[in-house]
Amino acid sequence: MKTNLNLKKIKTYKANQDKLRKQAINSGVNLVAPETIFLSKDTKFGKNVTINPYVVIGKKVKIGSNVEILSFSHIEGAKIGNKVKVGPYARIRPGTNLLSGVKIGNFVETKNSKIDSNSKVNHLSYIGDTLIGKNSNIGAGTITCNYDGVKKNKTIISDNVFIGSNSSLVAPVKIKKKSVVGAGSVITKDVKENSLVIERSEQIEVENYKRKK
Repeated sequence: MKTNLNLKKIKTYKANQDKLRKQAINSGVNLVAPETIFLSKDTKFGKNVTINPYVVIGKKVKIGSNVEILSFSHIEGAKIGNKVKVGPYARIRPGTNLLSGVKIGNFVETKNSKIDSNSKVNHLSYIGDTLIGKNSNIGAGTITCNYDGVKKNKTIISDNVFIGSNSSLVAPVKIKKKSVVGAGSVITKDVKENSLVIERSEQIEVENYKRKK
């Protein structure tokens, strides 16, 4: 009996997905390999949207115009503005708001964050409880350390900021306009405008070193 019920649910789900895909295609959305793409009934699409294979769009998603979602991305509870590119392998979680021209790259996760126009988070990063201004670049491997074990804290990154690769931003923290964070830094204090901040241990080199056998 259970098997029959499960098969019925699967058939119903498949029929619903086929219907949603057809509706999206008829409204002008370009679904590449539509049978691999999963949609929600409340998804709103703008014009000239392309969704590549193996994308899942959950509930409460609004997608603007001239948007491309690359393969193996998962989006839920988010607003995607115009001219945005997401993925591949991106996870866009609830509370994310990506404004015009934003790029979210491979293995990037966002949650409860607003990223303003033309900013980029291209590789291997976690952006949570964060505000990012315009024209800022977040380097590969950057994470916002938003949870202190008790509560979630905010990271604020202003306009035209460059965050070097493999940086940790320990919230609550503010990175002000036109600042640069050196790669490999752990930032625990606010950074002033037009500043370069670097936090690293001194590199030690032992010449003619021989490994123990």
